[in-house]
This record gives sequence, C-alpha cells and structure tokens, in this order.
Amino acid sequence: MKTFVRIILALIVIAILVIAGMIWIPSERTPAQALAPDSEVSVARGEYMMRAADCIACHTAPEGKTFAGGRAIQSPFGVIWSTNITPDKETGIGNYTLDDFRAALYDGLNKQGAHLYPAMPYENYRVISEADVQSLYKYFMEAVPAVNNKVPETDLAFPFNQRWGLRAWNWVALNPVGFHAPTDDQMINRGAYLVQGAAHCAACHSPRTMFMSQKGANGDDPAFLSGGEVDGWSAPSLHGPDSVAGQWSKEQMAHYLATGRNDYATAVGEMSLVVGDSLQYLTSEDNMAIAAYLKHISGGKTPEAPDAANRTVTATEKLLASADPSMPLGPRLYLDNCSGCHFVDGRGAPEIFPALDDNLMVTADSPKGLIYTILHGAELPSTESRPARLRMQSYAWRLSDEEVAELATFIRQGWNNKASAVTASDVAPVR
Repeated sequence: MKTFVRIILALIVIAILVIAGMIWIPSERTPAQALAPDSEVSVARGEYMMRAADCIACHTAPEGKTFAGGRAIQSPFGVIWSTNITPDKETGIGNYTLDDFRAALYDGLNKQGAHLYPAMPYENYRVISEADVQSLYKYFMEAVPAVNNKVPETDLAFPFNQRWGLRAWNWVALNPVGFHAPTDDQMINRGAYLVQGAAHCAACHSPRTMFMSQKGANGDDPAFLSGGEVDGWSAPSLHGPDSVAGQWSKEQMAHYLATGRNDYATAVGEMSLVVGDSLQYLTSEDNMAIAAYLKHISGGKTPEAPDAANRTVTATEKLLASADPSMPLGPRLYLDNCSGCHFVDGRGAPEIFPALDDNLMVTADSPKGLIYTILHGAELPSTESRPARLRMQSYAWRLSDEEVAELATFIRQGWNNKASAVTASDVAPVR
C-alpha cells in the first residue's frame, strides 16, 4: 500500500513539474530559415502574400480600419477577438522584430511569448517560405498605416483561458516547418504551396481531430480538405472524385476562386469574404495553380459537361410547373419566393443565381447554411472581373420558422437532392 501511495505522489509531483515547466519555461521559437539564392524580399511581394493569406478578413472589424483588429471570431469555446496587426507601437505590432513576427506566424507566439489561440492559422502558416515571411514583415512595417486601436481581451471560460495549455496542443498539432513539393509539376506545386500554407484552406475545409487540430497536412492524407464546419456552416470537401474539385473543371474552379461564381455555384458566407478580400487579387496563374492542385488530389479527371438537351425532367420540376394549388406547403413557398430566380428546374442561372439541385451547401449534413441564407439573404462579392454586387433578399420578415423549415426541407429533398428534413427548432437559433 505504501508503495502504491509513493507512486501516486511521485506522479503528482512529476505532473506539477511538467505543468510548471509549460507555464514558466519559454517556448522555443523556430529560427530563421535559409533564403533561397534567387529569393526576392519586397513590400510588393509581402502585399501579395497578405492577400493570399486573407489577413484582412479576420483582422478588420466591421466598419473598422484595415488590420486594426477587433473582429469577433466565433469558436467552439467562445469568442476570440482578432488582434491589431498595424505597426502601432502601443496597441499593434510596431515593436515586433522580424523574429517576433516569424514566431507569431510559425509558432503561434506573441512578442511576450504568450500562446496565440489557433484561430490564427499558424498550423498552416508554417508552410510559408522565409522569403514570404520577410516580405510580409516588410509590408506590414513599411506600407501599412499605424492605427491606435485597443481591441477587447479574449476571455474564454476555464480551462480554455489557460493559454499555457496550448503548448501541449502545439506538440500534438504542429507539423515541421517548411513546404514539400508533392510532384514534379511546377503549377501543381505552386497550388499546393498556396493551399497548404498562406491560403490555409484546411482551416475550414478539413475536419478536426479530437484535439481540434486539422486532420491531414497535405493531399497524402485522405482526410485533408475532406470537408469541415465553420460556425455551423458546412465547408464542402475539396478532395476526391465526389468533391467539387472532382466534379468541376479546372477552368470553372479557377473562375469561382477569382469571381465567387461559376456555372454551378456562387460564394456565400465566409467564402464570399475569402473571394472578396483575398482570392480575387491573386494572379490568374495562381488561381489556376490552386485549381490544378485540387484537381490533382481529386483524381485529375475532367467531368463531361452536362447535356442540357437530353437532361431528365425531375418529378419536382413537373410538380412546380403544374402550379397545382393543392400541392404541399414547401413547393408552394418555393413558387412564391424562389422560382423567379432559381426556376422550377432548380438549376438557376450561371454566375448569377446558383443551382439548388445538387448544391453541396443545400445538401450538407448541417442545414444551417441554407437556413441562414433563406432568413438573412446573401451577397456575392464585387470583383474586378465581375463587379456587380448581386444580392439575394432576406425572408426572415416574411416567413415563420415553420415556413422556413418547410421550404428548406423541400429544397433539400427536391429534384435530385437527398438530405434530411429541417424542423422549426433548427430555424429558431439561426434566426
């Protein structure tokens, strides 16, 4: 018995020492990587990488000044407030050295050595090259105006307010620093570098482990980009023959990245911000490279274009075209509110009104994205090549929770869609 007690006490002492070490011993920073011989470090390159990394979307509050922080980032553990990353010396990163800046991007550490919450996607930014890190630093320090803006302190409930615990999370979650080219094809490799690193696509489009880290670091893992969830919205799979990357051509995919629209879908929710603040500013070559990489990890096949002349008329289309006043409530609501844009065949209009038939947001496991869009509307981003800011109106003022549930259920089960029904209790929290 005494031996058992001694073992327990020894384990307790060891645990206390480990925790004390995690709290008081400074975390190691990743040292500077060697620059490639032909590397260019410049403000212009830094600005381009800022766009690729989509820094504006998270670090700019609604109606706030660019990069001044204060945007509320929803997480499963509470609200995380984005930081001020302007070169203001009091409230921003004006006192950061290049080493401090690299530690934030690679290791999730601020200047004082405190751990950043991984809402900052340093899991992904570890792929970014040294030249791009230095260019980003040069851009933020030399080209971004300093803004004095003290943002709210993130205050999560215990134990998530104990940031020292993220040290253990980092041991589990982080992969080695650096990028490893998956092929000999320069275009595919460029796309892989952007997808895995700066663009941090896995932050939304990969599922999470039991530790809430991203599953898979690259296309060798079938879980990588196989679909995730963002604040209840389903982010579709981008990996495999059944994903959008497997079903769309490279050209359609690249066009969607640059404009937020193509013949199949339009960008809504978080993806609208990604296109509006980030992807539209990439070169056409880089958007095509991203599409090429996603196509590569999805089998590389180009699907045949649908034959519009020989398409099958669905039972849903026949029902809606009949305009029978005795039809159920769901299709009646669709005729009254949706058919003018999405039509009775549910196919919409390319680049304007998205198809609802075989739409991955419509048939997602979580109906939240569809419910939110019905209640609150949606707006396509204005881009250089597609400047029109098209908007779908909201219907929260017009439809009750029960009616929204009936309409959403009809859309999720109409035409060729096969998804679960929606209830009024699903609608109420989204409203």
